[in-house]
Amino acid sequence: MINPSFPSSHVRWPEWQPELEAALSEHDGKKLFERVMAAEAAIFNRRQTISQTPAHEAERHAIRDAAAKLRILKRDGLGFPDWEKK
Repeated sequence: MINPSFPSSHVRWPEWQPELEAALSEHDGKKLFERVMAAEAAIFNRRQTISQTPAHEAERHAIRDAAAKLRILKRDGLGFPDWEKK
């Protein structure tokens, strides 16, 4: 669910944004992995739904940004390898 202390109180994409915000605001290391996985699943499902619809370009851009934030969270918060490192 949405964390009321999260800076963005505006949810433009309710299909995946609340899960992203929950992951980004999670401080409990034991819960972080579950939140990240839930956010990635919500984003994946939404990406599948809008993949062929040109009208959703802004949301696709927001999803790319969200995925980048989750990669950083996984790397820094969960110790995943940095796949973008060259």
